[in-house]
Amino acid sequence: MWRELAPIGRDPAGGGYRRHAWTGADTDCRAWFRAQAETRGLAYETDRNGNQWAWLGDPAAGDAVVTGSHLDSVPDGGAYDGPLGVVSAFAALDEIRRRGAEFTRPFAVVNFGDEEGARFGLACVGSRLAAGQLTREAAYALTDADGITLPEAMERAGHDPAAIGPDPGRLARIGAYVELHIEQGRALDLSGDRVGLASAIWPHGRWRFDFTGEANHAGTTRIADRRDPMLGYAETVLAARRAAEAAGAVATFGKVAVEPNGVNAIPSLVRGWLDSRAADPETLDAVVAAIETAARERAARDGVGVTVVRESFTPVVEFGHALRDELDRLLGGSVPVLGTGAGHDAGILSGAVPTAMLFVRNPTGVSHSPAESAAEDDCVAGVLALADIVEGLACATR
Repeated sequence: MWRELAPIGRDPAGGGYRRHAWTGADTDCRAWFRAQAETRGLAYETDRNGNQWAWLGDPAAGDAVVTGSHLDSVPDGGAYDGPLGVVSAFAALDEIRRRGAEFTRPFAVVNFGDEEGARFGLACVGSRLAAGQLTREAAYALTDADGITLPEAMERAGHDPAAIGPDPGRLARIGAYVELHIEQGRALDLSGDRVGLASAIWPHGRWRFDFTGEANHAGTTRIADRRDPMLGYAETVLAARRAAEAAGAVATFGKVAVEPNGVNAIPSLVRGWLDSRAADPETLDAVVAAIETAARERAARDGVGVTVVRESFTPVVEFGHALRDELDRLLGGSVPVLGTGAGHDAGILSGAVPTAMLFVRNPTGVSHSPAESAAEDDCVAGVLALADIVEGLACATR
């Protein structure tokens, strides 16, 4: 499975992945998912929001055990973030069948669409729509860098966007959702453990900072006469680093757009996107407030305007202790429990469905990069742990 999936959407020059939602690479990944489902005799379906499902047993029976993740990527992302959870889900089913266990609850593997938000700027679109955290109207307003709307992109990829929206009936069928994911940090590497369980997802959000000045000639405009928005942006990037360090949080400006974007032109607009995360909402609020204050102070000094828009926000997600404790029991009772600053579909669904996460060791801690990696033995350990969990939750006692 890994060999078949690995080439899809990979940039031959840098080795990173560009599997953005509703593009050709995403379509190829979705075809791969369907083929894996049909090879195993699973009932395949795509829901109203474009999420893919592979079912064993009757979905309508309810109380289903579901596992999976996503197949899309960030720009030039790594091979494991998302796909490891989907590949491991199918592999865990193969292992359970090899053991001869008999399913007593419905089981499904899922691929949630547009988890990374690389194309339309909002993470977890597929699961947000299903959970009612993203309205149809707001989804229809999402556009990519080329001005293509989300429904236009879905339609071009062969999916009818007319029905997108909350899907409470589908979520009501799910008794437990367990998402396996590569750890996006080094906690397991430092502890020497191959797998771990998630305790909580830090609150996190994305903010857009628009600095507006005056375009002018870079060679003939006196320094004193300039209204250069790049200065405010540069100061804000540095302020984000200072605020995050002081609070034990993280804050990153990872995307920027400049107009008119000429080497010999003073910009008229610098637009930067901030991603910030912290262990609790009060710390996150304080960090973002400090960054915004720095931006406004510098903008006033330079005679430029600044507008700050919160584009998305996900509150802290504390995974349910009952399901987490049951997973720990099924894995022998000695699995480390980790917090994480990364968002996931499991976090989005946690308000409607009992959810849990299983992490697989990442020896470098690198993620969202071509350097992201995991040892094959650790990946196998993750599959076996997931198989133990699914068997314990969904199968008859042998």
